[in-house]
Amino acid sequence: MAFTLQPGEKAIKFSLPATDGKKYSLADFSSYKYLVVFFTCNHCPYVIGSDEVTRGTAEKYKPLGVGFVAINSNSENTHPEDSFPNMVTRMEKYKFPWVYLYDKDQNVAREYGALRTPHFFVFDEERKLVYTGRGMDSPRDTSRMTINNLDMVLDELTGEKQISVSITNPIGCNIKWDGKDAHWMPPDACDLV
Repeated sequence: MAFTLQPGEKAIKFSLPATDGKKYSLADFSSYKYLVVFFTCNHCPYVIGSDEVTRGTAEKYKPLGVGFVAINSNSENTHPEDSFPNMVTRMEKYKFPWVYLYDKDQNVAREYGALRTPHFFVFDEERKLVYTGRGMDSPRDTSRMTINNLDMVLDELTGEKQISVSITNPIGCNIKWDGKDAHWMPPDACDLV
């Protein structure tokens, strides 16, 4: 069995606290026709470098029924900047157009098979996975970006076209697993393609 959720598989349920003081489950996003779940954090230069492009993509597709959910699964013990209070501060400062959830026990990251920050999972109206991987080809420096994979997939999905690329390797820092070296990855986790 693959470590990371594969195209055609259903979105995995979760119930996590958010920076807005509420708790959210997968069902809370049922009003959206399509859903993007992405694993992110506060400190990663690949996240910081690409957040504004991701914001633009989220805002572009929201009117077409696409919801965005961000999840931070990084251990604050491995990287203190990724603590929940710092998540709240970051959302207050940047006011991103998504809900920002905290996966403290890292179970949701394990169940989805999140590899890096950022790592995107795009689901259709039946909440089946149609794409997993990177948001773009140069997240750390988007001035060098030649392809925005997330925008391409959402354009195809909302246009009811065939998804041309369903898997790419996410580009970014690895998830910071609790009790492990900052560069550790689960042994069964490997590149997607």
